[in-house]
Amino acid sequence: MRTTDIQRCEVRPGRLVEWTLSPATVAAAAELPEDSRPPAYIQESHIRTARAVREDGLSVPTWLGTAFDIAGRTDLDALQEALRGWTARHETLRSGFRWSGRPGDGMRRFTLDADAVSLHRVEAGDFSDPDELVRHLQDRFDATADALRWPNLIYAAVVRADSTSVYMAFDHSNVDAHSIHRIPAEIHELYAAAVAGRTVDLAPVSSYVDFCEMERADADRIDAGHDIVARWREFIGRCDGRLPAFPVDLGLDPDGGLPAQRLLREKLTGPDTAAAFEAYCRPYGGSAVGVLAATALVVQEIGEVPVYRTVVPLHTRAKSRWSDSVGWYVGGAPIEIPAAEARDFPAALRAVRAALHAGRHLARMPLARVLDLLGTDFRPTSPDLYSIVSYLDTRGVPGSERWAEQKAYGLVRVSYGDQVCAWVVRLHEGLWFAGRHPDTDVAHKNMRLYVERLRDVIASTAS
Repeated sequence: MRTTDIQRCEVRPGRLVEWTLSPATVAAAAELPEDSRPPAYIQESHIRTARAVREDGLSVPTWLGTAFDIAGRTDLDALQEALRGWTARHETLRSGFRWSGRPGDGMRRFTLDADAVSLHRVEAGDFSDPDELVRHLQDRFDATADALRWPNLIYAAVVRADSTSVYMAFDHSNVDAHSIHRIPAEIHELYAAAVAGRTVDLAPVSSYVDFCEMERADADRIDAGHDIVARWREFIGRCDGRLPAFPVDLGLDPDGGLPAQRLLREKLTGPDTAAAFEAYCRPYGGSAVGVLAATALVVQEIGEVPVYRTVVPLHTRAKSRWSDSVGWYVGGAPIEIPAAEARDFPAALRAVRAALHAGRHLARMPLARVLDLLGTDFRPTSPDLYSIVSYLDTRGVPGSERWAEQKAYGLVRVSYGDQVCAWVVRLHEGLWFAGRHPDTDVAHKNMRLYVERLRDVIASTAS
């Protein structure tokens, strides 16, 4: 599934239909008692950050989503039932938060029963201009899939005689990339069953809300003297008291406020080169290690930095029970790659493998909890605490072999931010790059150079 924005996911004209949670469902949620299960630290940090940025006068949409096609003339009642059933199946989508007392006092969860979930359908009209349709979809997603409201999800379908394009958007607090990638196959399966008038015998799925409770309980057992906190303290100290940014010149104005961002996305390699890269990197841990090692080499060249420091996003789905669960199962591990230990690609691979081996376990502890214990004021002024370079291999995701024909995309909202967030995705067709960065000429030039040099390093393994 290629990662892109709403502007570049093959939006085509048609009749637009939208679904949100029904007024009856919203009213039922308003009467719910408190759910004792707390938010995950990453959820609470995300929502508090959104609130802080909003209080500073800027609305920064943070939704993720997907787009994919259903072939043929669509039965909207069957599609609505598929969407409703899928939403009810994943508990985090029917769970939200209220502020207790004053806004800064705390967040309290509420959770609907699955049978209380219903959808409200609206005919939004015919759109003949794709650009007008894109603007409408983005505006609706921004307003509805918002961190500071509930419900914070919205579904849409652009209906045509020969196919229907489905769009689904969620605030990031409830989904990660793994969650998004599994949606097209699940909706297709539920839709086919609804059309045929049969039920789907889906295995029970574990709840992200339960995971939040367990992860938070574990995190609350540590104190400021814990080894994990000490490791982060040392790492942040070597980053001059901050979490690491992408170490190339981004042309930022220190007095200019939070800059707008732009998206850079393109194919890196075809399947043969991607396979050669994987084979070359396998002795060191695979392509994920390879992408980080190549990045270390390239940024040390472009940015002339003596040490490449970054926080590596790693999933926290440590047990198979969470594999099918929708949620935000992501932690971060700090790594440092000195230029002296990464003189060439094999040396960089060895350095990254060693750094990940030493630091991978740190990702199991929510960073927001660590920052609380450090006692440092990390009040965020940007929706991204740090820059990332992420690698995902999606070839094992159910239905991934059909993504190209289904025009399936993973959607990211590109709005404002002073960090770089980059994703390298392994598809059946090869490697795909997408990244958002500050919209400055300097950043665009250096990010293009980064991608070109990243491609060169990857290609060198196939020669």
